[in-house]
Amino acid sequence: MGEGGYRTRIAPTVSGLLHVGHARTFLAACARAREAGGKVVLRIDDIDFERCSKEYEDAAVADMKGAGIFWDEGPDVGGAFGPYRQSERIPSYEAAMRELAARGFAYPSPHSRGEIKKLARGRARGFGFCDAEPVFPPELRPPAGARFEFSGDFARANWRFRVPDGESVRFSDSLAGEMSFVCGEDFGDFLVWRKCGAPSYELASAVDDAQMRITEIVRGEDLLLSTARQILVWRALGLEIPKFRHCPLLLGDDGKKLSKTSMRKGGGSKWLMRRRTGRG
Repeated sequence: MGEGGYRTRIAPTVSGLLHVGHARTFLAACARAREAGGKVVLRIDDIDFERCSKEYEDAAVADMKGAGIFWDEGPDVGGAFGPYRQSERIPSYEAAMRELAARGFAYPSPHSRGEIKKLARGRARGFGFCDAEPVFPPELRPPAGARFEFSGDFARANWRFRVPDGESVRFSDSLAGEMSFVCGEDFGDFLVWRKCGAPSYELASAVDDAQMRITEIVRGEDLLLSTARQILVWRALGLEIPKFRHCPLLLGDDGKKLSKTSMRKGGGSKWLMRRRTGRG
């Protein structure tokens, strides 16, 4: 199938060992591509500069191959839409930020977490397995119509996307059904750039998915709220919005989301541990 056909991606965050829940979702993405006669893109999400490492990337690649997860494009095999490591794509994110800033969609935000939590008290929102968080206080925004240039000192600041308060962001998900999130109620102005010089997940993923021509995003249902945010980014940049398939999460015996932290406390995935010690 050509460039205009089905394309999905698997995007491990290499700040730790591969989560067995992510492996399950990646297998689901591969199955979707196989059914459609399409392609799978491996993208390495490594913009957490303090925690990500090549060692974790190598371990994730080995574990994915051991689990039968395949890809047609990626850092190891190349492709027409690389580079396939986010750490090598910073210029693309900077270009997107300049565009968002010039159009008035993003602004520098110097406020601390303490300031935000203090003013946002009582405004926390959550949805299903999406983490609840304070809705950014609108009184901390710059005046409407203010424009800032993403350069110099401003490029070394936190930046937020100004959401259209009261507007509903709607999308259809092939598993979760019809979804709707209200800007300013379910979520507020969100980070798109961090003062460490790296984009947020929402910005980087939105830019990558558009530039790599991803037609369907297959990922966990804990990212449904992130999808609403990313739709705003795609619209602001005039980019095509893909289709979505958010898979059920892997839960622990207590019914809670099985996180990397809980897996570390419990010794991690037995299958993955056997793989890493050469006993599987």
